[in-house]
Amino acid sequence: MSIQLGKLCSRIIEQHFGEVVRTVVDDLFASIAKPLSQIIRSTGLTKSEVCKSLAILIKFNMVGFSLNKARTGYEYRLHYDRIVMVLRYPRYVHLIQTKFGHESAVLMEELLRSGTQCASYIIVKSMSNVDGKDNNTLALLRDKFADLAQENYITRAPEPKPSDGGADLMELCHDIPNPFLMPELDLRVLKELHEGKPVKVPDEDVHWVVNVEQFHIDFRNSIMVTAIERLIDSNAGECMKYLLQLMRERTNPWEAVSNPIALVDLRQRCERKSQNVEMLRYLDQYISVMESNDYLSKFDTKGGGQFTVNVKRIFEQLTWACIENIIVEKYGSKAARIFRVVRMKKYVEQEDIQKEAMVPAKDAKLLTYKLLEENFLQIQTFRKPGGGNSGAPKSFFLFYVNQPQIVSMLLELSYKALYNSITRLTHDKTVNKRLIEKSQRLESIVETMKERGESEAYINEILETLTPPEQEILAKVKLRVKSLYSAEIGIDETIFMLKLYQEYQK
Repeated sequence: MSIQLGKLCSRIIEQHFGEVVRTVVDDLFASIAKPLSQIIRSTGLTKSEVCKSLAILIKFNMVGFSLNKARTGYEYRLHYDRIVMVLRYPRYVHLIQTKFGHESAVLMEELLRSGTQCASYIIVKSMSNVDGKDNNTLALLRDKFADLAQENYITRAPEPKPSDGGADLMELCHDIPNPFLMPELDLRVLKELHEGKPVKVPDEDVHWVVNVEQFHIDFRNSIMVTAIERLIDSNAGECMKYLLQLMRERTNPWEAVSNPIALVDLRQRCERKSQNVEMLRYLDQYISVMESNDYLSKFDTKGGGQFTVNVKRIFEQLTWACIENIIVEKYGSKAARIFRVVRMKKYVEQEDIQKEAMVPAKDAKLLTYKLLEENFLQIQTFRKPGGGNSGAPKSFFLFYVNQPQIVSMLLELSYKALYNSITRLTHDKTVNKRLIEKSQRLESIVETMKERGESEAYINEILETLTPPEQEILAKVKLRVKSLYSAEIGIDETIFMLKLYQEYQK
């Protein structure tokens, strides 16, 4: 945990849940675990406010609770990674929209907004955001919800059970036999619930949450496929996609190295699912190129050859590429060349850097110490002991690269950049709130007038109530907001990749 991460979590919570919940999150971030009494004492809030805040955070899986060592009360812990994932919610919805369609995206958005909820209420609430609202819509939403559960994008929430310490205390049971089993939902009951009738839903004890792990597996696979496409071509990317499918069937999805995959099995999978003749013709060559780049490792020669997918090595290479791109953007191509030389040589002296990187001595020294100052390079001092009266011992310095330390530093910078982006976005919206609301009202009025068939002259007269200076300011604000949203997405993708690197290094 870091200061920048704490500020980012605080800003996200304040933006989505308000000041009181933010106070509770700030207090929990400063400690590992706290009982309710200590949270009330340190925050200065009332017991009711703290309990409501904790209930909200637990509902969205941003806080977890467990029994203390004496098993007489609860301790609360903050899941700060889940707070940062709030910024990833639009990507989750977009992925579902792409794979399953609009109705599934509406269901996913409603579940993300609810945090934890039973299927019946999610389906009924989603009815208002679906285009067609006929008798078949409820059946369609029920089937789409079942598809999301079957594909592991949603899972059952842990169920509370009485603890051994006392009848009044409860524990969460995470060991659910089939966490993706969909309960039976009666369409008649769903229809009555939609009409507002008081009815008891059969699945009120079965709550669902978003399975972020499945989304992250898809994001990870997408990063690897895109990397192969850029390195080789689109055919190699398609080949990698089928390799990852076979890996998922045979290996724990988060293993650093997959179980062996036979080339024969890969060829059969490609022939069955792909119409790409060129990829099938040169499949052996694509595998050889991926092996030469350390994306695959040869395990055995039987069955036409067996290969393993080295996920850990892939993300090491992608992280190196990310670091070098950042250095190019901040300090230029010469600095990136110096960094690359130090990385390849592992330990290198200052004089050797300028020779190997083919950079003038003055520039090489300036850029090397700039990278050292910014923690992209580290320095190791060695002393050569002097003999007798030969004077003071001679020292020489070797430069080297510490990748885990650079990744930690870049994560800090990313958290800081995200915090600044969100703060600036909030500021722009607050300062120009009146103008934005006026523009939205005008757009709503114009839309209604077009539906009524009003004349263009009358519509233009209404639009002219927004003066040219206001239009210019509004255009600038919209452009800045769009740029900041794009920056947030890009920074989050970088954070995701760097966090994956850290996970695979454990």
